[in-house]
Amino acid sequence: MPRTTFSEAIDRALALAMSRDPRVVVLGEDVRMLRRTAYVRFGGDRVLDSPISESALLGAALGSAMAGLRPVVEIMFVDFIGVALDQLLNHAAKVAAFTGGRWQAPMVVRAACGGGYGDAGQHEQALWGLLAGIPGLGVVVPSTPADAAGLLLAAIEDPGPVVFLEHKLLSEQWLDYLGGTTRDSVAFDVPAAGAHGDVADEPAPVALGRAALRREGSDVAMVSLGVGVHRCVEAAEQLSAEGVSAAVLDLRSVAPLDRGAIAGLAGRTGRVLVVDEDYTRGGLSGEVAALLAEEGVATAYARVTTEETIPYARALEAAVLPNVARIVAAARRLMTDRPATGPDLTGPRRTGPHPPAHLSDRPARGG
Repeated sequence: MPRTTFSEAIDRALALAMSRDPRVVVLGEDVRMLRRTAYVRFGGDRVLDSPISESALLGAALGSAMAGLRPVVEIMFVDFIGVALDQLLNHAAKVAAFTGGRWQAPMVVRAACGGGYGDAGQHEQALWGLLAGIPGLGVVVPSTPADAAGLLLAAIEDPGPVVFLEHKLLSEQWLDYLGGTTRDSVAFDVPAAGAHGDVADEPAPVALGRAALRREGSDVAMVSLGVGVHRCVEAAEQLSAEGVSAAVLDLRSVAPLDRGAIAGLAGRTGRVLVVDEDYTRGGLSGEVAALLAEEGVATAYARVTTEETIPYARALEAAVLPNVARIVAAARRLMTDRPATGPDLTGPRRTGPHPPAHLSDRPARGG
């Protein structure tokens, strides 16, 4: 089983899907350059460059998907999906529901996501929480090369639209494109693990909606995805030296969400720490808390998230995004609470404009 980079794993899976199914086509800006091996192998009829118009691109992909193709659409950054959100929110995600399943939109939208390299809040957002809130839309975020290949294959085979998000700090191709291998004056917070891994020559699909336990633990359950998984593993190793046993659950998929894996691990540890690079309000971290309440799992709860607009300056950006230091500090505070044993999952009742301390890794600001 050859060792492969994150980017190579995706390209391998895409080539495998295209070789197996002539309906799979690639559309996007500069894809004949970015996917040049696929362009050389499969030709210009199946690897098509598009104008710089996300709305036109997603609209064309939706129409071709409804007509019988399986397009893989490449949007440079997930932030730019906002330009064409109507195509996903009001059309692709609703086709099957509005037609009683008579029409489908089997399309994959690939996009780079995440920060940690100094590109500011219009290019470094995660947005998987926003997208996962749209019924009918799948959202996956791999953390390893093997999962990147397997989830892409599953997304291509899925009958509905799926957004496939690739964290830029895991992708050598994206880091090189953004100057990450040449900007010697800037330190990039790239996880030691994740960008390379063993991937089969013919990878198998990884079912959407199935989380993976990356690390066993009995004291606290860390729940994350993408780069956050590797931050959690590093934090768990630091905590282990302090006698704290931390489990790490890689969600892999935001929609569908593996409710059983989350609830089961939370029930065994009695403490849950969600590490989410997406925004705090209305996102994945709150969805996990609601899930635990709905499942009746008694657990202490905390989260480390992106709480505000991502700044451009690297020092400020590093303070805003979830990092190992913030994760360790939040876990330590969580360990000062006994594991929850009753039905109350919310802790102290909210009395002011800020969330209670146990819901955030930061103290409330202001009076």
